[in-house]
Amino acid sequence: MTAPDHEHRAPRAEPAPDSDGLSVRDRALLALERRPWPGPGAKERAIREELGISPVRYYQLLNALIDDARALREDPVTVNRLRRVRDAKRGRR
Repeated sequence: MTAPDHEHRAPRAEPAPDSDGLSVRDRALLALERRPWPGPGAKERAIREELGISPVRYYQLLNALIDDARALREDPVTVNRLRRVRDAKRGRR
């Protein structure tokens, strides 16, 4: 017998920050964003299955996170790439 789906998901409550201030969830957001995606829908499925949140909520959290200096210290390559993408999208509007 398999365990129910909800037992495999990350906790939905805001995780406590570690010593540098980034929460476990924040680190998970950055880690998910670093991964390559094989095709349409794969990333959205991973967001729901691994983080237990909707893609809309994921992008809200991610957008706030990339403005956080702690995230920049943790993963400057990913954060700077995401900032460039966001700035380019804003420039087209």
